[in-house]
Amino acid sequence: MHAVHLKDIDLNLLRLFDAVYRTRNVSRAAQLLDLTQPAASQGLTRLRAVLHDPLFMRAAGGVQPTPRAQRLADPVRAALATLEQALGESAGFDPLQSRRTFRIHMSDIGEGRFLPELMVALREQAPGVRLETLPLPRDEITDALDSGRIDFAFGFLPMVRETRRVELLRDRYIVLLRAGHPFTRKRRTAAQLRQAMRELDYVNVRTHGDTLRILQRLHVEDRLRLTTEHFMVLPAIVRATDLAVVMPRNIAEGFMAEGGYAIVEPPVAGREFVVSLHWSRRFEVDPGNAWLRALIASLHPPKR
Repeated sequence: MHAVHLKDIDLNLLRLFDAVYRTRNVSRAAQLLDLTQPAASQGLTRLRAVLHDPLFMRAAGGVQPTPRAQRLADPVRAALATLEQALGESAGFDPLQSRRTFRIHMSDIGEGRFLPELMVALREQAPGVRLETLPLPRDEITDALDSGRIDFAFGFLPMVRETRRVELLRDRYIVLLRAGHPFTRKRRTAAQLRQAMRELDYVNVRTHGDTLRILQRLHVEDRLRLTTEHFMVLPAIVRATDLAVVMPRNIAEGFMAEGGYAIVEPPVAGREFVVSLHWSRRFEVDPGNAWLRALIASLHPPKR
C-alpha cells in the first residue's frame, strides 16, 4: 500500500469525500457543497489518484464505497467535525447567491400547509435555492437525515428519534363534512355525538395511519366506504357526497374559508398532535441547514 501524507491532500477533497460517502451520490454531494457536477467529479478523480484507490464504485442510484473508503469514513468525518467546530464553520452560506437544492420529507398534507408560505419567503431571500419533497417511509427518515439523503423532515413523527427538532405548530384531528349535511342539523351531548358518529360513512387515505387510528378509536372502521391515495382530493369528495373525513383542523380551516364545509369535533382521546421540523445532529453546524431551519422557524413562531 502506498503511503499517503496529509500534505498531499487538499482539505476540500476530504469534505467532498465525506459528502459523497454520506449521500452515495456525486451529484447530491456537489449540491451539498455548492459545487458543479464537473468540479465534484474532478475532485474525486484527484483524491482517487492521491489515495491509489477508486473509493466509490457505480451502483444503482449512485455509488457504493470501497473497503478503503469505509475505513476512512469515520476518521475523516470526525476530523472535519472537529475543524468545523473550531473554526465556526468557515464555509458560510450566502442565500442570495446559493443554488443549493434542499430535499425534504413531508406528506401531501404538509406540502399544502407549509410550502406556499416557504416558497414566497425563498423567492424573496434566496431566489436560487430549490426545494424537492421526498416522502419516505417513517422508519427510513432518521437514516435518511443522517446520510444527507434528505435535509429536513416535517410532520408528526414521534417515532423519529435521535434527531434535532423544533416545534412548528400544535393541531388536532377533526371530522370534516359538507355544509348542510343532515348530521349537522342536530345538537348532541358528547355521548350522543360519539354514538351518532358511528352512523356516518367515511373516506380515508391509505398512507395516513394517524387518521386511521382516530377512526379506530371511534369504532367506525366498518363504516369506511372509500380509501384513496391522496389526501388533498378528499375535500372535493366530501363536498359532493355525505362521506366524512378525519383530517387536521389546521388544514380543514383552509377549506372552511372557501365555504361549503362543516367541522365536527369528535369526543375521542388522542386527537392532539405536534408538527415539528426535524434535522440530523450531524448537520447542526452546516450553514445552509442552519439558515433554512431558522427561516422555517421564523415563519411559524410559537403561539402564546
